[in-house]
Amino acid sequence: MFRARALLLRHGGLPLGRGPGKSWRRDRFRTPYLRDWLLDHGVAVDTMETSLPWSRLEAGHDAIVRALRSAAETHAGAGIAMAHLSHSYSDGACLYFTVLYPLDASRDVEQWTAIKRDATEAILAAGGTLTHHHGVGVDHQPWMTREKGALGVEALRGVKRAVDPHGLMNPGKLL
Repeated sequence: MFRARALLLRHGGLPLGRGPGKSWRRDRFRTPYLRDWLLDHGVAVDTMETSLPWSRLEAGHDAIVRALRSAAETHAGAGIAMAHLSHSYSDGACLYFTVLYPLDASRDVEQWTAIKRDATEAILAAGGTLTHHHGVGVDHQPWMTREKGALGVEALRGVKRAVDPHGLMNPGKLL
């Protein structure tokens, strides 16, 4: 821990003490409900995540945050985008992004779709994965072949046929 602190300080890190951790622990199960309150007040919130190797993490973070901010500006007129590192491994880490933007109730789905598309394109351009722990689902289907390759998608279809021959498990959610 002391080596990490010294390294962070050497690169401009700012020690915040135990307060942020205590606050997170206290509120971690309440915070997601802020989304509903914000929606009631005309502010949309979305989160997305990716994983990147350490060699691409800083540039990927910068490019994806810029893309999210630009997408919010383009499709909603304004917005805030930020990210934090949520999981780390010896070969890379998960970046977890949050974007807030003014909601246009007359075209809310179109706004979200456009922002999600622009962010996903930036994630893949940065060498990130479609998802780290949120899962693929229907939101990422359009990009599956681009990330996994045609052979990878066909292999996944083969596994799905073998373990779920009647298509009962999450039909249409992955492939």
